[in-house]
Amino acid sequence: MSVARYVSVILASTIKFVGGPLSGAALGLSWFETALCTMLGMMLSVVAVVYAGAALQALLQRYRTKPPQRFTRRTRLAVRIWQRSGMAGIALLTPLILTPIGGTALAVSFRVPRPTILLYMLVSAILWAIIQTIALYQIPGLAGLLNR
Repeated sequence: MSVARYVSVILASTIKFVGGPLSGAALGLSWFETALCTMLGMMLSVVAVVYAGAALQALLQRYRTKPPQRFTRRTRLAVRIWQRSGMAGIALLTPLILTPIGGTALAVSFRVPRPTILLYMLVSAILWAIIQTIALYQIPGLAGLLNR
């Protein structure tokens, strides 16, 4: 197997999690290779945001011309998720709704400790990579459709 296939799946899942299983199936990787690369892609973006998050927040504060809106629909939803289920809820929703970057940025904004973010996101990435990859690979005829 060429390394470029693995890198493609990893890069696809750094931005949008479902991109990993889709690109892995399209490139003809096994479900295990696809799930592993998808998990690695999410964790790559999680680590980048966790360690660059504080610097990014400081940079935004420095160049922000007006204060951010405090209670938008999006912030209300984030607070509701946080209040109901904490870091576990954010981690479980990250691959499905929030994207790896968005979910991690949300956790950083709630000042969750770095090791906690990394652990919860790793568990979530493993769980959802396996579930989404197996589900995608089980759809009849999809592999043939993607490989055209």
